[in-house]
Amino acid sequence: MNRLKDKVAIVTGGAQGIGKGITEKFAKEGATVIIWDVKTEKAHTVAHTLRAQGCKAEAMEGVDITLLASVEQAAQAIVEKHGRIDILINNAGIVRDASFLKMTSEHWDQVIGVNLTGVFNCTKAVVPVMVAQQYGKIVSLSSTAGVYGNFGQTNYVAAKAGVAGMTKTWGRELGRYGINANAIAPGPIQTDMLATVPEELIQQMKGRIPVKRLGQPEDIANVALFLCSEEASFVTGQTLVVDGGTMLGG
Repeated sequence: MNRLKDKVAIVTGGAQGIGKGITEKFAKEGATVIIWDVKTEKAHTVAHTLRAQGCKAEAMEGVDITLLASVEQAAQAIVEKHGRIDILINNAGIVRDASFLKMTSEHWDQVIGVNLTGVFNCTKAVVPVMVAQQYGKIVSLSSTAGVYGNFGQTNYVAAKAGVAGMTKTWGRELGRYGINANAIAPGPIQTDMLATVPEELIQQMKGRIPVKRLGQPEDIANVALFLCSEEASFVTGQTLVVDGGTMLGG
C-alpha cells in the first residue's frame, strides 16, 4: 500500500527505536522521510538502507531541536528542496532518571529541553508551512508515564504530560487550517531503552501487560501511520494509549 504517497515527513529521533520503526514504515508507505537525529551515523545508515530498497529517505545533520533557530533553518531547507512538509513526527526523547531528592537542575533542563521544548520548537517551525498549504499531520510521542507517573522520572513525566496537553491545544487551534495534531502514549516498548533492564524485571513487566508481551516499534509505527493517513482525518487533539492494556490495571 501507499497510504503516504508523495507526502514529505519529518521524523525526529528517527534513527533508532520507535523513531526508526516509524521512519521505515512511512518510507515503505510512499513518503519521503527526512530524519532529524543527533546520531548522524545511524541516521545516514537508516536512510541509505531505505534508499537501497527503493524508498525515499534522507538524513539531515546539525539539527538541534532544543534551538528554535536551528529547527526553523532545517524546515526551510526542506521546503526549498521538496516544496512542502506534510507530516511531523515528534519522537526524539531522552531520559535522565533519578529520584526527586537526587534529581539535579541539569537532569531537569536536559529532559525538558529535548522532550518538551524540542516538541514545541519543531511544531513551531513546521506549522506555518502546514497553514500555508492548508494541510498537515502532527504526531507527538507522549508516554503512559505521563498519565500515571513513574518513580525516578519527574522530568520525563512532566515532559510527556506536557506533550499530551499541548496536543489538546493544537487540536483546538489548528483544525481550521486542515491540520490534525495527535499524540501516542506508548507503554513498555522493546527498544534500546530497555536493554539495560534486568531480565527479571522484564518478565515482571510482561506479567502486568494483559497481552503478555512487550510492544515493538512497529506497534507504534502502525498507529502513527493511521494518524497520518486520511483514515484519521476526523481525529485530532487526542492522545492514543498503545500499551497492550497495561493501564487497565489488575
